[in-house]
Amino acid sequence: MNRIRIVAVGKIKEKYLTEGIREFVKRLGPLCKLEILEVDEERMPDDPSPAEKTKALAAEGERLLKKVPQSSYLIVLDVAGQAASSEQLAEKITMLGTAGHGDITFIIGGAFGLSPAVTGAARERLSFSRMTFTHQMIRLLLVEQIYRAFKIARGENYHK
Repeated sequence: MNRIRIVAVGKIKEKYLTEGIREFVKRLGPLCKLEILEVDEERMPDDPSPAEKTKALAAEGERLLKKVPQSSYLIVLDVAGQAASSEQLAEKITMLGTAGHGDITFIIGGAFGLSPAVTGAARERLSFSRMTFTHQMIRLLLVEQIYRAFKIARGENYHK
């Protein structure tokens, strides 16, 4: 059984997002071992300087990478990453499991993105869209797409 870990910056505050995430985590229960880990978001002034952003991203990045086991296949969500269809994500998860990489970690950065240390540690950079989404919303989208990937891989009806 695949082990999938989502490591994200910050806590989800909106009830509709937490309820949606909870629903997909429940649905994924029989399909994989899913774990969602959160790291604290760095506090910054309202209009941070480039140096303040760099320092905050580095601190968040250290905390994120500490949550990733060395043996895990690391995929970061990055607007500059490679786009993939739901079918391609399903194929990727299946292929990784078959190739002995059944432990997969997805990282979601905070409001200012990810540090170069995090993107550099990734085996892949995945983009959900060229549009900008809140990092809280992307967590819901990711768990739904992971669920969809398992349903596609199993040839089940969810994906239509």
